[in-house]
Amino acid sequence: MAMHRLDSETRRELAHLLYSSMPLVGTISAAAVVIGTVMAWVAWDPGYAVITAVLLVIGAFRVVKLLMFAARFERLDHDDIIRWELFYGIGAAAFGLAVGALSVRAFQLGDSPGIWMCFGLSMAFCVGIVSRVSPWIVMTSSAVLLIPTVIACLVQPEPVYRMGAGMVVLFWITLRGTSYRLTAAFTERIMAQQALVRQAHQDFLTKLPNRAAFIAELSGCDRPVAIIAVDLDGFKLVNDRFGHQAGDELLCQVGARLQDCLGDTGIAARFGGDEFMLLLPRGGRDAALALAESAVAALAEPFTLAGTRVQIGASAGILVTDDRQAETEALLDQADRALYAAKRAGGQRCCWADAEISVSSAWTHYDAVPALSPAG
Repeated sequence: MAMHRLDSETRRELAHLLYSSMPLVGTISAAAVVIGTVMAWVAWDPGYAVITAVLLVIGAFRVVKLLMFAARFERLDHDDIIRWELFYGIGAAAFGLAVGALSVRAFQLGDSPGIWMCFGLSMAFCVGIVSRVSPWIVMTSSAVLLIPTVIACLVQPEPVYRMGAGMVVLFWITLRGTSYRLTAAFTERIMAQQALVRQAHQDFLTKLPNRAAFIAELSGCDRPVAIIAVDLDGFKLVNDRFGHQAGDELLCQVGARLQDCLGDTGIAARFGGDEFMLLLPRGGRDAALALAESAVAALAEPFTLAGTRVQIGASAGILVTDDRQAETEALLDQADRALYAAKRAGGQRCCWADAEISVSSAWTHYDAVPALSPAG
């Protein structure tokens, strides 16, 4: 799966996995510096010393970036995630290039122990980075590491080095396939986890948030907040006359209309059956009343079900509260009591929770039986 096709949440989780490699990065960086230092001390070679110093700087840069990412992760948006992925790729490629340079220097000096140590370091780096879930980073950093080694092997007169170069190329090809398979597996797992989270917080029929999601959102809201309980008038008659499939379609259309009434100002949730809840963060009485009237008026407009126009109605209970100590369930109960007061008053109207004063309907009152007419 191409990284640019991933949704922002999946890419965010993959980036988190990418940056969860502090032990790996720290260990491989320390090992590279130790190996480079030993090689420079034994051979007394300034080339080794310079490359080892570069490895130390790059390793420190990568560790610092890992710490910074962990500290800022919760505040990062989609564009930030892409930039941090780029930082990780640059750091990994620079480290791979430096290890490759160390290997080339060992070939130039004919340092057999150094060649073997660099080879082991290269394999450890490649095996470690393949578990990172960004194929372009894996392929780029392993290529800049292994290409210098392959070239150095090819220019050696002994046939065994040419055979070694071929084996390194095959290893890189295998690395590529493994990287893509691991990325696909991680992506599928993350998307499955996200689907489970959505199912736990989403109504299966209307795709609106469910009761659990609504309560979680309400619990995190600053006060004041407006809660509007909405219940359909005449929904059972639709189920009885047209069947449950038509009733399900009606509920989906109701959910869409309620979400349109809210826009981006709040959330609409289905609590079960034909009961819905609207949440208006920082909503005052005027805004709450306007939203409730808009919702009831919208649900009084005809619906089209299987070629037939159906008109029902809706009632609403309104609660506006700035009580920060109030229990969430108590707030919902107050909104529900106001809703049923509106239904007892005849339906298709709003009622305030604090006074149960009905608001006169500005829309037409329909009979209890849904009005039917052909679509068109």
